[in-house]
Amino acid sequence: MKKILILLLVLPLISIAQSVKGTFSPAEDFSYAFLYYATPDSANYIDRGQVDENGTFEIQLDSTLTPGIYKIVYATPPEENNFDFIYDGKESIAFNFSLDKGINFTTSEENKLWYSYLKSIDMVNQTISNYYGKENTDKKGFNAIFKTLKDTQTAYEELAEDKLVSHFIQANRPYMPSKHEDISTYSNHLKQHYLSQIDFSDHLLQSSSYLTDRVTAYVFHMVDNPNNDIYKQHVDDVAKAISNDDSTIKTSLLEILWQRFVTLKNNDVANYITDNYLLELAQKTNSIVLENTLISYKNTSIGSVAQDFEITLNDKKTSLLELEGADHYLLIFWSSGCSHCLNELPKVKAMVANKPHLKVVAFGLEDDDKKWSKEIKNYPEFIHQIGLGKWDNPIVNTYGVSATPTYFLLDASKVIIAKPHGIEDLEVTLKDL
Repeated sequence: MKKILILLLVLPLISIAQSVKGTFSPAEDFSYAFLYYATPDSANYIDRGQVDENGTFEIQLDSTLTPGIYKIVYATPPEENNFDFIYDGKESIAFNFSLDKGINFTTSEENKLWYSYLKSIDMVNQTISNYYGKENTDKKGFNAIFKTLKDTQTAYEELAEDKLVSHFIQANRPYMPSKHEDISTYSNHLKQHYLSQIDFSDHLLQSSSYLTDRVTAYVFHMVDNPNNDIYKQHVDDVAKAISNDDSTIKTSLLEILWQRFVTLKNNDVANYITDNYLLELAQKTNSIVLENTLISYKNTSIGSVAQDFEITLNDKKTSLLELEGADHYLLIFWSSGCSHCLNELPKVKAMVANKPHLKVVAFGLEDDDKKWSKEIKNYPEFIHQIGLGKWDNPIVNTYGVSATPTYFLLDASKVIIAKPHGIEDLEVTLKDL
């Protein structure tokens, strides 16, 4: 009798346990699904589930898990291969996922409601696009379209009441003109409205990818054929939309924009973000690594004058910026204990042998001068300077040196004109000098 009673007590507990489960396709492309709890600052690992031969996995959810935003990471790099979902602490999560079709939630009212909302709003937006695409001036048709938009938004806000998804549906509230507008007026108002509904201090929004997606869409896609002046204005708009009281999320979002422009090799806009917002925010939030990264990137951007450092040449003190007599200077950061450097320096020597108007400045990052003093005898044509302390030498942060050898090509005025990545890139860069 006791066994039966115990079983009856356990069964209710089993029946209300939540889980997250999914089916990936094609199954052979996936091995594990990793579950993380997302916060504004990080993602905390919870558990993992192995994907079986049918592409399915399941992770049981502990009853103590905090409601909020969770992430499924399904491949590497994790920052590119993941998606968010809402967990309210009450319902299980089930989905199907493929690389081609994306995510489709089959269980979870919160997440099904969000994706249904996005699909419905997208359909109305397509109707709006078609209306303006035909240069339509039918005010009755215009009013009908935007009444549908308003009714759709209102209906979903009512359905989302008291749910976590309401934070996202309200933040995504679209612009709805009160009277007929031509395409130019509508586009301007749509742009002005794009960030105005967002509460950037909302913890749930901060924990998700929503703010990142919204901000990057605004900066890069709210105008056709943008130029750097427009990009800068959009960055200003983003910075203005986020209160200075929310310095952590402001720093995070502007850093993401900065990194995007770095990836695009747009030094102008990247350094604009640094000078006008991000460096000050990094200092305010005590983000020392970010501060050093911003400074070193700006110092070494193409078009910037190379940062000066002391050089002893023929037993006399001089500096990089005081060097004269060449049309170009090749600055190399290397180390006598670096096998790649010892392999590449002879190749560099051969490349510059017939280039009398190019001088090589070799800055050795060293623990001591013993091996360095011996090695530099192989390169009497180079201008040598030792930097003791190796990776602790201040020049490492100044130039953002993270590996040796690192190359910079300077013009006669010591302006950085190229940053070759590796010996092959260097050979191409030097070929036409």
